[in-house]
Order: sequence, then structure tokens, then C-alpha cells
Amino acid sequence: MAQAAAAALRVQAKRGEKEWPRPPKCRVITIANQKGGVGKTTSAVNLAAALAMHNCRVLVVDLDPQGNASTALGVEHHSDIPSVYHVILEGGSFDDIVVPAEGLPNLYCAPATLHLAGAEVDLVPMVARENRLRKALESYDTGNFDYVLIDCPPSLGLLTVNALTGADELLIPIQTEYYALEGLSQLLHTVDLVKQHLNPRLTVTTILLTMYDARTRLAAQVADEVRSHFGPLVLGTVIPRSVRVSEAPSYGESVLTYDPGSSGALAYTEAAREMAYRGAEEPK
Repeated sequence: MAQAAAAALRVQAKRGEKEWPRPPKCRVITIANQKGGVGKTTSAVNLAAALAMHNCRVLVVDLDPQGNASTALGVEHHSDIPSVYHVILEGGSFDDIVVPAEGLPNLYCAPATLHLAGAEVDLVPMVARENRLRKALESYDTGNFDYVLIDCPPSLGLLTVNALTGADELLIPIQTEYYALEGLSQLLHTVDLVKQHLNPRLTVTTILLTMYDARTRLAAQVADEVRSHFGPLVLGTVIPRSVRVSEAPSYGESVLTYDPGSSGALAYTEAAREMAYRGAEEPK
């Protein structure tokens, strides 16, 4: 893994990449879309890896019971491992669960385990159930990080609401396929409710177009439609369909370390670069 990370850095160096600007304060970004298969986890892992490779310190909070982000970062997440469940449901601390990702010095992960599958039910009777993640993050020294990326399950349940309540920003991945915008109004309605009642700081700051197939007219049409709806929120970079992006998690890696010269790795690097420079432009 360390050799793969070094190879990835060499590829970026050949492309003339420099150290990216770091945000004036830690950016807590939730990555959510209740539609499954749009690239939430893939985007969380690869954006995090790209930022970490450019000297930003990044924490990925895996809030999906499937634990796919933990797998892709090479972090153990079997049932005996302390996880996000222990933080949200049992009042544990992030200090007890955050571990370094394999092979990337600036990248850390708060893993998920299957215990989270029962969290939706377990949270129901709890007081201030929507604020459990926010309070845990507030009591943790996030000042050691430049970015906290929260990967959500494909639903609008209590775990996702916790993620929206605990973040300042929302990144929405949207696939460039038919039905891409279906259900998005429900997500945006939930965001409005969270802003009104739980977290007035929450702002949709980034839309990322994923699974772009340049061979089809449909992909271009969907991309145009999304840009017409969301304007400057949409990153200029689109993430192409890529076999390498799909293969990388099975090796416990991001695509940036698995195949740093692939189209997917280069696209995620450029998307992360856009995010980094946008964040640097925000006033302190």
C-alpha cells in the first residue's frame, strides 16, 4: 500500500500538482443522497485520499452499516472493533475509534460495523437523538484535521439526519443517468427541515456528477440539466465510469493508490482540487 501511495504521488508530481491550500478551519462535509448506487462511498474515499495526498489531514466518518468506506481504506471493522456505533449510541469518544488508514499518512477513519444496522431503531427513544453525532464531534478535537467527510447510508433515516445535523456543508453526488434527479427534492426538503430546526449552519456547497459516460447523449443531457438547476454548486470535473474505480475497494484501496494513472483517479484528484481551492476562498 505504501508503494502504491508513493506511485500515486509520483503521477501527480508529473502532472505539475503542487500542495493545495488548506481551509482556514476544519470543513465538516456530509456526503449524502438517499438514492443508492450514486457513488457516495466511492466519492468519500477517493476525495479523502486525494486531499490527504496533497498535505491535508482528513478524517472519514463511516456512517453506513455496510462499512464500505472502512473496507476501501483498509481499516478493520468487524463486530469486536470499537466503531461509530459506540460513539453515537453509547456515548463513546472519537478518540477511542479513530485509526489511520493504511498507506496514506494524512488519512484517518472512524469505522462502521454491522452494529450500526440497528442504530435507526436504537436511536428512536433517545433524547436529542438527531444531535448525537454533532455532540460527539464537538467534544472531539477536529482542529487537528482540515476535512471531516461523513459517508451516509442510502436513506433519509436518523443516521443521515445525524450526519446533516453534525456538518456545516453537504456534498451531493448525482449520477449522470436517467432518474438522476428523482428523489433529490426529498433530500433537499430534508435539508431545509434540518436547517430550520436542528442545524442552521448546514449549506449545500458541492454537487458532484458521477458515472459519466461520454459515449452517450443522455449523460451530457443529465449533466446540463443538473448544471441548470444548481449552477456554480456543480464541480466542473465529472467522474467517469471506470472499471478501476469499481475494482479498487476489493483490494482495500482508493483508486488513487490502486491505479493512479487511471481516468477515475485523475478525475477524483481534480474534483478534490476544486473543493480545496473553493474552501480556501471562503472568508475566515
